[in-house]
Amino acid sequence: MLLGRTANGLYWMNRYIERAENMARLVDAGQRLALTRNENAAEEWSSLVVSAGVEPAFKARHDEYTAATVSDFLLRDMSNPSSVLAAMETARTNARMVRTALTRETWESINEAWMSLKRMLASPIDERELPQLLDAIKRETALIRGAFYGTMLRNEIFEFSQIGTFVERADNTARILDVKYYVLLPSTSWVGSSLDNFQWESILRSVAAHRSYRWVYDAQYKPANIADFLILNGRMPRSLNYCLRSLTASLDRLADEYGRRQPCNDTADGLYALLKVGSVRDVFEQGLHEFLGEFLSRNNRLGNEIASDYRFY
Repeated sequence: MLLGRTANGLYWMNRYIERAENMARLVDAGQRLALTRNENAAEEWSSLVVSAGVEPAFKARHDEYTAATVSDFLLRDMSNPSSVLAAMETARTNARMVRTALTRETWESINEAWMSLKRMLASPIDERELPQLLDAIKRETALIRGAFYGTMLRNEIFEFSQIGTFVERADNTARILDVKYYVLLPSTSWVGSSLDNFQWESILRSVAAHRSYRWVYDAQYKPANIADFLILNGRMPRSLNYCLRSLTASLDRLADEYGRRQPCNDTADGLYALLKVGSVRDVFEQGLHEFLGEFLSRNNRLGNEIASDYRFY
């Protein structure tokens, strides 16, 4: 059985790599939206901080929500443990701790990404260079993922890494949807909204789902379709359904490997069952905000149970 300390390192290494990419995508979507809404730019930048779950920490350091303050805090502020720079530093620290469990290609891609991003984020960000910087962050994390998937043996090391990735990804998608639920919440007539397409596009871009959404629905942005895509669509790799299906599969393979199911297996199965509703209409009837709040709470509990069951210390 893998040492709990090693499992912990793999789990958190992948959570923080995923978090770094998610943060870059969030800032990318926020910038695109803010550029189209000069009168509401502060409100849009504020929603990014709330989505990232770091509002109290941001308020302790900044008085206003601007492109400069928010992007700096979410990308390079080391006092924010969820910033891209801090997340990559933590990911690298965990990767060093489990160095012998990683292939050379995986370790080198993480180390090189950290060195590259540390160099790029050493100075305050020029807003004109922000798009190029965000693309670089997404590219570096994609290279890590490519090295990992292309070279790692599909064993318990792989499974703990996957579990970390999908716990983090599910949390991110649910948070973005929850912060933007007032946009997705349908009108009293269920369909139709006066909001323009930039809001819909921002939600999809923040979870890398803009183009794939058009492939599936080939239609205008609609609240029901977007919620269905990001919550229930099992083919969309950042949907809640896909994340929980992958997560439960990894936990089941660990149970087979060790010959024992853990309490976290049942918790994961229960959370996955939450996503097996008849249709997205059922989610809206329950209340999108309430549904996502329950999901986030249970996903957080699942992460804690995994750490406890597999002795992450």
